[in-house]
Amino acid sequence: MFRLLPPPRTIEIAAAAVLIGGSLGAVSAATERPWLPRELVGTWSLVAADVQHPDGSISHDYGQAPRGSMMVDTAGRYTLMIFKSERPRFASGDRSSGTPEEYRETALGMSVHYGALSADTKARTLTFAIEQASFANWNGTRQVRQYQLKGKVLRYAVAARPNGDIPISVWHKID
Repeated sequence: MFRLLPPPRTIEIAAAAVLIGGSLGAVSAATERPWLPRELVGTWSLVAADVQHPDGSISHDYGQAPRGSMMVDTAGRYTLMIFKSERPRFASGDRSSGTPEEYRETALGMSVHYGALSADTKARTLTFAIEQASFANWNGTRQVRQYQLKGKVLRYAVAARPNGDIPISVWHKID
């Protein structure tokens, strides 16, 4: 009927061990690094930024000679920039006093974002965990993209736009 309890110090130590163990598990899960095949790590130069239309035809999404760079480090952090080469300069020479058309062309003439990148090689998907983007609607989103990697050429398709267009990016690894 009478039950002996362990000395208070033993209870405190046991409770602390449980709390610390649980905290370490939470920290480990929160800081878990995304997995990437070694072949994706490095600096990439944009080869093409096209769009496939619902009828199957392909056109250039960022002009005839798009420019871009993507850098991926071993921790899975990435930065990505795509620019339309033919973007017009602001007539005023001041980016704070452009015309509506100049602002439109600037916004539509680039795609820039950064965050964390991971890959599922079996499903052939890349997941971009976007922290910040030039298109603010992407901030804090996760985007999964089908990809192909052949040698030093990476090709992936972005999710279809509301009109059915599917952007396609092609990159060449330069290091």
